[in-house]
Amino acid sequence: MKKTIIFLTLLTGFVPALVYAQDTLLQHLPPTWTLENSIAYAKQNNITVNTQKLNTRLATEDLSQSKAAKLPSLSGSVSQSMVNSSNADPVVGGFQTQANFSSNYSLSSSFVLYNGNYIKNDVKAKELSLKAANLNVQQTENDITLSITQAFLNILLAKENIVYMEEVLATSREQLKQGQQQFDAGNLSRKELLQFESQVATDEYNLVNANNTYRQNNLTLKQLLLLPSTYNFEVTVPANLNVPADTQPLAQAQEAAQQKRPEIQNGQVAVQLAQVNLAKTKAGALPTISLGASLSTGYSDNRDVTYLKQLNTNFYQSVGINMSIPIYNKRVNKTNIAKSQILIDQAKLALLDTKNTLNQQVEQVYINWQNAIAQYTAANTQLKASEETYNITNEQLKYGSINMVELLQQKNTYVQATQSFIQAKYSSILYNKIYDFYAGVPVTLN
Repeated sequence: MKKTIIFLTLLTGFVPALVYAQDTLLQHLPPTWTLENSIAYAKQNNITVNTQKLNTRLATEDLSQSKAAKLPSLSGSVSQSMVNSSNADPVVGGFQTQANFSSNYSLSSSFVLYNGNYIKNDVKAKELSLKAANLNVQQTENDITLSITQAFLNILLAKENIVYMEEVLATSREQLKQGQQQFDAGNLSRKELLQFESQVATDEYNLVNANNTYRQNNLTLKQLLLLPSTYNFEVTVPANLNVPADTQPLAQAQEAAQQKRPEIQNGQVAVQLAQVNLAKTKAGALPTISLGASLSTGYSDNRDVTYLKQLNTNFYQSVGINMSIPIYNKRVNKTNIAKSQILIDQAKLALLDTKNTLNQQVEQVYINWQNAIAQYTAANTQLKASEETYNITNEQLKYGSINMVELLQQKNTYVQATQSFIQAKYSSILYNKIYDFYAGVPVTLN
């Protein structure tokens, strides 16, 4: 019973705190989301992005430590000791117990004068590692940008599809109303009336599916943004969302991607880092020269001299130069140098592979965009024709000059043309945004 009371007490304190934390978060969120602020929010709050930013901080600390290696080291030591021993008593004979107290103090410092430029190259290597960490952040931000863009456009696609489905359903209901009037007048059979009712039910079902798709796409984007499940997420529909008629040539986009994309720059940094690591490895076969100095003093109570005078008397200073020369280390340095040269070749091959892969990705997106534009043009023509035919069919229905089979055929053709048009429209916009983004153009729907 006591444990239960304690648990309930903790729970009643934890739940309000959790609710308050969520409310505080929701207060700082926009009422509606544009693509631009969705991308900006993801860059600030995405777990993967923030993990890469922490890696950048680690690389910064490594660089600071590497730079500090250029400075002299300084260490101090203090020791206090007491020795208890039995000593011979020359006066009365025998042994007596005596305790002696002593102190020792020292400072020592060392400074590397020469080590084959190892420290200098280590600093350069840490700078390159920091640069690579920052490029990893950019690359991760690029990945999340494309994911957000696709999820956002999927929401707009679903939203527009709902509008069309609502229009189709409204037309079906009007057709049912007209059919009911014709049935009451004896101009329509019961079977045909039931077909009208069935069509309304089918369109209602399609509208439900369209709404479900919209909610699912909404949820996908909300999860990418790591928003609370209780948050009512709404996106802003751009005022003018047009399919771009043209874009930059493929060769120009590929060249821009090679110059601006962080994965290419990261590959170049990897080659430079491998080369610097080779220089560091070569330093292992060279002598190391260092300067050392120390100060020390001490005190012991077994001397009939005052404490301060002993410290002054026992004060010693030393300075010296030390040289360490590697003579034979069982082929360790030679093997490390050979491995470092191999790592340089591997880094160059990886960079070449990254360049080829990027060119293929840009070309594939360009082809996808061209196909989407062709489909959009054809779908637009098909939609206009089917919409006009469907409107004529609806007028014919009012006068009873068309049967149910012909009506449903025209309607299905119109619905399919509408869905194909919407899909082609947003595919064209998506591939255009991705293509331009590869070439260094920021993603925006304005």
